[in-house]
Amino acid sequence: MKKIFVMFAVIGAMAFSAQNAIAQENAAEQAATEVAADSTETAAPAEAAEGPEETPMHQALKTKFIEGGAGFMALVIACLILGLALCIERILYLALSKTNTKKLLAKIEAALQNGGVNAAKELCANTRGPIASIFTQAFIRLADGQNLEEVEKAVVSYGGVEASKMEQNLSWISLFIAIAPSLGFLGTVIGMIQAFDAIQVAGDMSPNVVAGGMKVALITTVGGLIVAVILQLFYNYILSQVESLSIDMEDASISLMDILVKYQDK
Repeated sequence: MKKIFVMFAVIGAMAFSAQNAIAQENAAEQAATEVAADSTETAAPAEAAEGPEETPMHQALKTKFIEGGAGFMALVIACLILGLALCIERILYLALSKTNTKKLLAKIEAALQNGGVNAAKELCANTRGPIASIFTQAFIRLADGQNLEEVEKAVVSYGGVEASKMEQNLSWISLFIAIAPSLGFLGTVIGMIQAFDAIQVAGDMSPNVVAGGMKVALITTVGGLIVAVILQLFYNYILSQVESLSIDMEDASISLMDILVKYQDK
């Protein structure tokens, strides 16, 4: 609950600070434009002859951010930042969880032959990854004198625990995927309301009257959809990695039980 409260507090603070910063920047730019207006009038014909200058990408993005409304666009960008942070954390965690299963099983088999169960347990405890953690639990129970049936149950149970660890924070990523376009659609509705308010005040349906509200509506929608698409790509990649690791854990657990059966039959 505390994490959720802190998250929404950060999002609100980001939206408020972004809106104030943009308002101050707009005021400064407007003042600078008014001061420079007289000096640029003489150079205008020459610049027109040369053609319009290309707007830098960051400047164009900032303009669209302002036109879409600082409040809604800040919330959409907050969803992107928080979602990407969680995605990167999961990708790094899963990358560090990968283990060369065949090599580990060969080392375990050699350790059982040379040093017994304790040597195999120490080997797994010093190896990184969920597969090694599952193997460690199996050897702990085997060292305590439990039979292979109980060891197999422990392997299955702890495998579920490791799978849950790999899927941690995925629900938050899916939440941001759902929230981002919803915020965009909310901005669309508000933009349409602004357009109709402008029509009511002006008593006219000319394009200039409704253009402002329609622009807000379209920009917020596009922003929310772009954020959702980006996070969805990362989410699907993470799911594929989780599925691959889960399959490796199941195969490795079966191979481990075969090794333990051969060891006890000797």
